[in-house]
Amino acid sequence: MPTVKVNDINMYYEVHGEGEPLVFINGAGAGIELFYRRSIKFSREYRLVLFDNRGAGRSDRPDMTYTTELMADDLAGLLDAVGIDSAHVYGTSMGGMIAQQFALRHPDKVRSLILAVTCCGGPHGIKGPIAGMAHIHELPLEEAVETMLRWFMTEEFIDKNPDIFRQIFTFMVKHPPVHIGLSMHAQAVATHDTYDRLPEITVPTLVLAGDADRVIPVGNATILASRIPNAELAILKDTGHMLIETAGEVDRITLDFLKRHCTGN
Repeated sequence: MPTVKVNDINMYYEVHGEGEPLVFINGAGAGIELFYRRSIKFSREYRLVLFDNRGAGRSDRPDMTYTTELMADDLAGLLDAVGIDSAHVYGTSMGGMIAQQFALRHPDKVRSLILAVTCCGGPHGIKGPIAGMAHIHELPLEEAVETMLRWFMTEEFIDKNPDIFRQIFTFMVKHPPVHIGLSMHAQAVATHDTYDRLPEITVPTLVLAGDADRVIPVGNATILASRIPNAELAILKDTGHMLIETAGEVDRITLDFLKRHCTGN
């Protein structure tokens, strides 16, 4: 299993495909396994870099204060270690917060930026009704996973696609997030705030959101797009936090954006 020493941790990563580098950054608690289904499509055209954030998957989980700035620096160290000078960066949920910090702290390492179902945080961020998930870690594993997925997807999608729901449920039970990692990631999300600095992001940026997202409400995407110069905004109808309801459209929009901003290097 490929790991590399980054800052104070051993970080797990994988590289797939050839072409311009494209980095995916996970949401809270998630390991790279969540990207495997999509990685086939993207690795046909890009050198896809997947990794486990500190606190998740097969990377180290030090018991300390986590911030999105720290995790952005982790990514910078990973790219240096694998010999990638700059990359297209796609961040989902907490990963989108890390991606914002990465673009602000390491602008020379970013070719383009894709921010999916995420927010600027701080007092300007629009908070979702997270009370329903506040004690999810206290539930038995299978009940916790089902509760979380029902927050992440629309009920209409679940009703129409029970087989897909069951597949993802089974996968997440097999690869559950570690509680200490989730707690540290929640800490990083709670202290994240890039609102004032967002206008400093100058790379091409795409903001993606679902209008039925109950975790990070869609209004956050509008804020991001309004603060980042020349950002493109795509809001998917009847789509929740996982963007699974319109996954094909999300990938089409993403690939079109990337092709328009590839440098050929």
